[in-house]
Amino acid sequence: MLTEELLAGNVRIYQDSALYRFTSDAVLLARFLRAKRGERVADFCAGSGVVGLCFYAENEGVEHVTLFEMQPALSALAARSVALNGLEGAFTVENVRVQDIPACYTEAFSLILCNPPYERGGFAAADAHRALCRKEISLTLEELCAASARCLKFGGRFALIHRADRLAEVVYTLHAHALEVKKIVPVAGKAGEKPYAVLVAAVKGGKPGCELLPAVSNGRGT
Repeated sequence: MLTEELLAGNVRIYQDSALYRFTSDAVLLARFLRAKRGERVADFCAGSGVVGLCFYAENEGVEHVTLFEMQPALSALAARSVALNGLEGAFTVENVRVQDIPACYTEAFSLILCNPPYERGGFAAADAHRALCRKEISLTLEELCAASARCLKFGGRFALIHRADRLAEVVYTLHAHALEVKKIVPVAGKAGEKPYAVLVAAVKGGKPGCELLPAVSNGRGT
């Protein structure tokens, strides 16, 4: 067990080497959009809470953040990180599958952030914790979009990071759930490389019209 600095508002987060640890993709997602005043945020597939904690630390005007994580061990880590930073009044941690989020959260959020499992396939890895975080074993893209549409207010925003080679599927599935894509940013390991991921922002009930912005680098290749 160790703590790491998020380089944002002196926020620290618990990490466990035996569980899935966050990557730079999570930080890119947390910095993809800016908060609006009074924002009520959900972090789906929260893991140890890095996206929600980083977003809260770097944005003024966030009213509350709810972290949803299905794995008990990771959910417990997220709760410990919230307590470590004295943020119990601003955060709620829910140990639940995204598909099973209670009805009390219907249309509850103005922004949902998600770094989902986005690889197809089963338990190729021996470690179940990591496999559940990386592969669509317990949550599909279709299920994620359906849950996000249900939990967002009309006009609310949904942002996720996903595989670049599944972009068409992501856009189609979001549109099928009345989540209109408004912004796409390719993500590469370093400048000039082929993007391996995309950051996508959509609006519930939004009008057609999308910006394709310049690629960003996560520094993996430097």
